[in-house]
Amino acid sequence: MNLTIGYSPCPNDCFIFDALVHRKIDTRGINFEVHLGDVETLNRAALNGDLDITKLSFHAYAYAINNYILLRAGSALGFNCGPLLVQKKNNNLLSKPVSQWRVAIPGKLTTANFLFSLAYPGATNKVEYVFSGIENAVLNNEVDAGLIIHENRFTYQDKGLEKIADMGEFWDSLINAPIPLGGIAIRRDMDPLLQQKVNQLIKESVQYAFTQPESPMNYVKQHAQEMSEEVMKKHIALYVNDFSVELGLTGKNAVELLFAKAAELNLFPYGGQQLIIE
Repeated sequence: MNLTIGYSPCPNDCFIFDALVHRKIDTRGINFEVHLGDVETLNRAALNGDLDITKLSFHAYAYAINNYILLRAGSALGFNCGPLLVQKKNNNLLSKPVSQWRVAIPGKLTTANFLFSLAYPGATNKVEYVFSGIENAVLNNEVDAGLIIHENRFTYQDKGLEKIADMGEFWDSLINAPIPLGGIAIRRDMDPLLQQKVNQLIKESVQYAFTQPESPMNYVKQHAQEMSEEVMKKHIALYVNDFSVELGLTGKNAVELLFAKAAELNLFPYGGQQLIIE
């Protein structure tokens, strides 16, 4: 059986899926056809239901929920791992009204943008960039500030940028729960037994990577050639954790809290559909 699967070339996803796609574990007769894309490209594809299984932002999940249901394995949740709002050093952006800020975001459907909208509802002048281009957009004065994600949180200070706010700290001030950043979703119309089988395989892939952490590194390096190995490993350590193996009750509650908060503030649609496979 062939199934299409989409995820990003970022270190955390390559770490998670290496054993699965390179058959370091028994895939039980399933061949996974990989489609790599940045987070917003995957989010947009999810709206169309293009792939059988896909990584997506939890924000985008709200708009793709009729096509997909969340798996319990493979997600990125955690404490102190939220997006950062950055500016050029000594730019003093906080002295200007929020309504005048011009902010680079990594995509309208990203959880980063959702959290930023929660924290700064008056900041509506947003410009979409591929996440890797946001730092330069700020440095080149194309925007006043940028919302950075992924490995950029480890390098922004070296480039002459400084933090204005941490969206993770903001989320924690609202709700004492891990931030649901991205998850792995599977087609909702797929046989439930197959959904469970895929979930188990992804879980085993993460567990394999944890028990043999050097094994996925060639795959990680293949797609992160401009990144130092130290930054790769920091990236993995930040975004791959016990919630990536199994959401568990804490992770499940965090996802439900995110959707409840969004519904309460009318930030994105949610009609009460089942969010996560049993």
